[in-house]
Amino acid sequence: MSDKKSKKGQYRRLLVPGTYDPITRGHIDVIERSTHLADEVIVAVAASQEKRGGPAFTLDQRVEMARCALEGLENVVVMPFEGLLVDFARELGDISAVVKGLRAITDFEYEFQQAQLNYMLAPEIEAIFVMSAVEYGYVSSSAVREIASFGGDVSFLVTPNVEAALRKRFGARK
Repeated sequence: MSDKKSKKGQYRRLLVPGTYDPITRGHIDVIERSTHLADEVIVAVAASQEKRGGPAFTLDQRVEMARCALEGLENVVVMPFEGLLVDFARELGDISAVVKGLRAITDFEYEFQQAQLNYMLAPEIEAIFVMSAVEYGYVSSSAVREIASFGGDVSFLVTPNVEAALRKRFGARK
């Protein structure tokens, strides 16, 4: 039996990486479904300082929002990381795979390219793609931030703690 498999034949530990700026119900759906694949799911919140002018929330804020939004999931741990994902996976040790959520074909193109690069760097780590549920196929962090920045209702897209953080960050403009 591979040391990366649990006794049940499932993966032991998976990474679900992302910037989570902020975490959305779409992210939560993918993370929750990943819990059925592994004994432990590590939600890896990327620093991503270079991403499109930098994130709206600090790394600490994004980690805290994710921890609060995911607190009901027993086998989920939220951790921050900087640098290459494969280096973080190796630091943790015993990571079987990286799970990425897909909404549309454009997500697949980007994520497939990333998976191929990660494979070249760390062939021992599998890539698993999880399709988003139909009701979250249009949800993205950037869309949530944009709606919130104009004072729009995002309560159906994010958890209450994230909604409150967005109101604090962007105000209640209408």
